[in-house]
Amino acid sequence: MTSTETPTNASSPEAQARPMPRGRLWLLVALGAVLFGILCGLGTWQVERLHWKETLLANIDARMHAAPTTLAGIAAIYDDSGDIDYWPVTVSGRFLHEDERYFLATRDGEPGWDVYTPLLLDDSHAVFVNRGFVPDALRDPARRPEGQVEGDVTVTGLARSVPHEKANMFVPDNAPEKNQFFWRSLSDMEKGLHLSPTVHIEPFFIDAGQGAAPGGYPIGGATIVDIPNNHLQYAITWFGLAAVLLVMIGALLIQQWRR
Repeated sequence: MTSTETPTNASSPEAQARPMPRGRLWLLVALGAVLFGILCGLGTWQVERLHWKETLLANIDARMHAAPTTLAGIAAIYDDSGDIDYWPVTVSGRFLHEDERYFLATRDGEPGWDVYTPLLLDDSHAVFVNRGFVPDALRDPARRPEGQVEGDVTVTGLARSVPHEKANMFVPDNAPEKNQFFWRSLSDMEKGLHLSPTVHIEPFFIDAGQGAAPGGYPIGGATIVDIPNNHLQYAITWFGLAAVLLVMIGALLIQQWRR
């Protein structure tokens, strides 16, 4: 009589009860340890980013609630550090309404434009002021004549830095020839100004404070501080994954020890 031997299936209970080869086991443990270190490093980095972001937000809040300084004070801060964002400032001068610049914007879901107007401070200096929002139907200043204030005015608002490039590749290019702007390029805004070449344009902007111009438009207070702070959630996620991995490695070692 002929006997037939059947090879043991790797998925059979006998095979599953065998311990894993020692070399493969320690390789898995080593890989798990490396991955655990990476996850803990990512979690630690997010904790550091959390502290940095909280400090940044606290500094911005402190700046925004500080007493307004003068244009000379902002200029001194700019020369010292270049960081003048959100510093309150008060300036006086005369708006050059014929040189309004329009930036695509929305307010409470309504499409429109933020109106940037040069404020002539004296015979040799000017600064662009973001006077605030107008709906698309009122972009033409002839439809909001009350808001085109003449003569000397005093503006209190927040200083804002000039960006050196677009926020991302999806932001359209400015179209100065159409007076349509999508990002605050000072060089684009300066094109076609009715100013003497001797007038110096300050290298920063001023966002006018809360309140509307006579007639209701433009509406000031366009500054929005929207800096996301999700680093705590990210840190919890990375440390949580590290903890799960540690439990899995421990379970594997206990299982192999029992076998």
